[in-house]
Amino acid sequence: MEISGISLTGDPRRTDFVRSVLAESDVDTNLCYQCRKCAAGCPVAYAMDLTPTQVIHATRLGQRDLVLRSKTIWLCVSCETCTTRCPQGVDIAKVMDAARITALREGIEPAVPEVAKFHKKAMRSIRRHGRMFELGLLIGLKLGGASGPLTKDMGLGMKMMRKGKLKFLPAFGKARPVKRMIKRAKALAAGKE
Repeated sequence: MEISGISLTGDPRRTDFVRSVLAESDVDTNLCYQCRKCAAGCPVAYAMDLTPTQVIHATRLGQRDLVLRSKTIWLCVSCETCTTRCPQGVDIAKVMDAARITALREGIEPAVPEVAKFHKKAMRSIRRHGRMFELGLLIGLKLGGASGPLTKDMGLGMKMMRKGKLKFLPAFGKARPVKRMIKRAKALAAGKE
């Protein structure tokens, strides 16, 4: 069967991709009736190659490559506006997260590599310090070449430091509870799979 350039073989709801997204997100994408309220409310839809509605629909149809290679899953800022607006209660932000996790697990290169680099460095900062150490994150991103030349934003950084918005040193002693929380989350995820 072919629907506007998308060919379907068998029941799309039974593909490994659909099962993977469902298992990771625990969201039934079949509840979506394509009202497009999610896309209308998305603050970054203008930059996406697929709207949130299209991602949900493509997921329902088992279009693995279309979803996992899209820029949309990486540009989603997880603000949950789409989820809040959905009259069916479909947690679209969770589906986007599940698609990103699935793409990384399957070794698919992120369509927007800067986002993946930011996420990796941000999580490293949180694990190390117990919270985000913004200056360390910025330096890591600058040295890694993910956000332009090292001195590009130095003026703004100095203004933020003077106003106390950017700390020169990380907050110490808060990492232990966060490490326990991450360990617990990993154990729960391992038990879930």
